[in-house]
Amino acid sequence: MAGLSLSELTLSHFRSHRRVDISADGRPVAIFGANGAGKTNILEAISMLSPGRGLRRAKMEDIARKPEALGWKVSACLTSLGQLHELETSSEGGAGRTVRVDGKLAPQTALGRIARIVWLVPAMDRLWLEGADGRRRFLDRITLSFEPKHAEVSVAYEKAMRERNRLLKDMVRDAMWYSALEQQMAEAGAQIIANRAMATERLSAAMAEAETAFPTASLSIENPEDADLIDSEAALLSALQASRQTDLRAGRSLVGPHRADLGAIYTAKGVEAKQCSTGEQKALLLSLILANARALAQDFGAAPLILLDEVAAHLDADRRAALYDEICALKAQAWMTGTGAELFAELGGRAQHFEVSEHNGQSELHLR
Repeated sequence: MAGLSLSELTLSHFRSHRRVDISADGRPVAIFGANGAGKTNILEAISMLSPGRGLRRAKMEDIARKPEALGWKVSACLTSLGQLHELETSSEGGAGRTVRVDGKLAPQTALGRIARIVWLVPAMDRLWLEGADGRRRFLDRITLSFEPKHAEVSVAYEKAMRERNRLLKDMVRDAMWYSALEQQMAEAGAQIIANRAMATERLSAAMAEAETAFPTASLSIENPEDADLIDSEAALLSALQASRQTDLRAGRSLVGPHRADLGAIYTAKGVEAKQCSTGEQKALLLSLILANARALAQDFGAAPLILLDEVAAHLDADRRAALYDEICALKAQAWMTGTGAELFAELGGRAQHFEVSEHNGQSELHLR
């Protein structure tokens, strides 16, 4: 059995699933079915067993099954490094979600200390072509997988920045109002910068050390103008203070880790990811996810749960076989979706296979 795996998963009134119970045995899980049958909803439910808003970044009220709108719940039995944990997360009436670990209320961050979950979904296919916001979220999700406390410092930074931005929009000029907020931003921001640097270093090392069928990337964290010089709490505090007048004119904070971007170069060709072909961009994303998993297996002691939505459809048979071989070599419990059973033929008996179908507005799941 995988060092980190789900053995039982129950969804209640989650999206298209009124109720579904899945028993897993630690092997990878292949889920196939027609578009709209509810495959991705299962992966989203698993992603809610980690801190944050899940792989769709959905509002809590949007997750609840319609038309009942009773709220939703995800329950799971998770084996993590030899320990069995009962996890539950739920939301009622569109309220914020609650988390229980082994029957006790817990903060979302507690989930990150027990399990590591990484994912790749079709919405990420345009990661290298769209704005920096998506790449920052992608980097922060990877960073969070290495350092669960990254969520706490990110929340602290965002809160202080929102309050500072409110002062800027109101054209408040008294330095006294800014000093405490800028100190909070500097403390949290410096930790965010350090965490992201650590994550990119771990990814780069994992790619360099591995023999893989997927292309490697040279990663960098890019900042506007001379923000690369901000490498400490003191430097960030000084930059925030120096930027006040410019920020007042803009009505928002223009300096800090919220402006960073993730850069990637296809190593073999020396070409920026955004200039690569669609297939190459997808392969680079897979390479990063696999590197993330390999590094976590070393740091955490077990490979993470890997969620791959509709990934097989973008790969030829040889590349699919290579992906499945790498997942099995990692001893990772990967949960994968695709439209047809043939997309997972290369896995054979190394995985469990489930078919999802839709009947009368409700998703149904069957072991194949």
